[in-house]
Amino acid sequence: MRIAMIGTRGVPARYGGFETAIEEVGRRIAAGGDDVVVYCRGAESPVPTHLGMQLHHLPAVRSKAVETLSHTFLSVLHAVFRRKPVDAAIVFNSANAVFVPLLRLRGIPTAVHVDGLEWKRAKWGTWGRRYYRMAEALAVRWADALIADADGIAQYYLDEFGAPTEQIAYGAPILSGDLSSVLLRETDLEPRGYHLVVARFEPENHVLEIVRGYTASAARLPLVVVGSAPYSDAYTAQIESLAAGDERVTMLGGVWDQDLLDQLYANAAGYLHGHSVGGTNPSLLRAMGAGTTVTAFDVSFNRGVLGPAGRYFGGSDDLADLLVEAEAELDEDPDAYASRVDSIRERARTHYDWDDVARAYRDLADRLRLRQLRRPRLSGRRR
Repeated sequence: MRIAMIGTRGVPARYGGFETAIEEVGRRIAAGGDDVVVYCRGAESPVPTHLGMQLHHLPAVRSKAVETLSHTFLSVLHAVFRRKPVDAAIVFNSANAVFVPLLRLRGIPTAVHVDGLEWKRAKWGTWGRRYYRMAEALAVRWADALIADADGIAQYYLDEFGAPTEQIAYGAPILSGDLSSVLLRETDLEPRGYHLVVARFEPENHVLEIVRGYTASAARLPLVVVGSAPYSDAYTAQIESLAAGDERVTMLGGVWDQDLLDQLYANAAGYLHGHSVGGTNPSLLRAMGAGTTVTAFDVSFNRGVLGPAGRYFGGSDDLADLLVEAEAELDEDPDAYASRVDSIRERARTHYDWDDVARAYRDLADRLRLRQLRRPRLSGRRR
C-alpha cells in the first residue's frame, strides 16, 4: 500500500501528539513493506526520508489562523496531482476536513483523525471556534472514516452527530533501566527529587494553575516546567512571572532532546498533567510508561487514560494539597508509592502499545483501500 499522512508538522517528531503518532505508526508500517508518505512543514534541514518514511516538505503561511490550513491545502494538492496516487490518506485534525473532497475526487479514500474538542481552546476567538464546529460537521459528512483516540471523543461524535468512529489510541513508550545519566545531572536534579509538568503553554493545559497551585503549596520538592508556545506570549509571561517569585520553580523551556526528556519523566517523583480538551495525550502516556505517579486535571479524558491509580485536581487549591499528599506517600509509605507506580506502568504497557496502534492504522488503511468500510453517510447536522 501507499499511505499518505497529511495535516501535521510532520517528522521527525518535535512538536506534539500527532507528530509522535505519525513517527511511531509510520515507521512500523514502513518496516512492514508499505510506502508511507508524510507531508511536513517547518523543517530547518529538510531530509527526504526518515525511519523508512518518504517526506515531502511544503511551505505554510506563518499565522496562527491559517498555518495548518495553508500547509494542508498544498499537501492535498500534491497528493492529488502526483503521478501515482496513494491508496489511502489519513488527514489529521478536524480543521482540515474542508479538503477531503479534493482527495475523494481523485479517488483517494480518506480517514480524518478528529483529535480533541478544538473549539474549546482559549486561543481561538469566536470565528475560530465557529470554524472548528463547522469542520467537525464536515468531517462527519465527507470522510470515509473518523478516528478518535479516546472514549470521550468517540462518545462526543456519537452523541452530537450519531457518527461511529474508529477508536485508536496512542502508544506509551515503556522506559526502563537506569536513566539518571549525565544529562539529568546537568540540570542539578535528583532522581525522585522533583515534580514535573510538560505541556504547551495554552490556557486549556492549565500550566498557570499548576504553577500557581505549586507556589501556594508547602511542597519541599522543586517543580520543573518544560514547555513553550508559539502564539501565547501573554500567557507565557504570566507563567514566567509567577515562577520568578518562587525559587523552587525551574523553567526549562522547550526540551527537544528526547533522551533528556525521557530522563526527566523517568526520574520525577510525580508528573502534573493539566490538559483538559484533548483525547489521549502523549505526554500523559509517556509519564505513565516512565513509571512516575501522576496528578491530572479532573476530566473524563484523563480519568479514562489514567484510571484509579491517578490523583485528580480541579484547581490550584486542590493541587496544593495533593502535592503535599504525594510527597508524604513518597517519604512515609514507599511501598504504597511503588505499588502506584507499578499500576500506572502496567496500565500503559497493556492498554497503550505502539505495535497494536500501528496494526490498527494499517488495518484501517487497508479497509479504506479495499472500500470495505460501511459507515453510514451522515448529513453532519448536530443532534
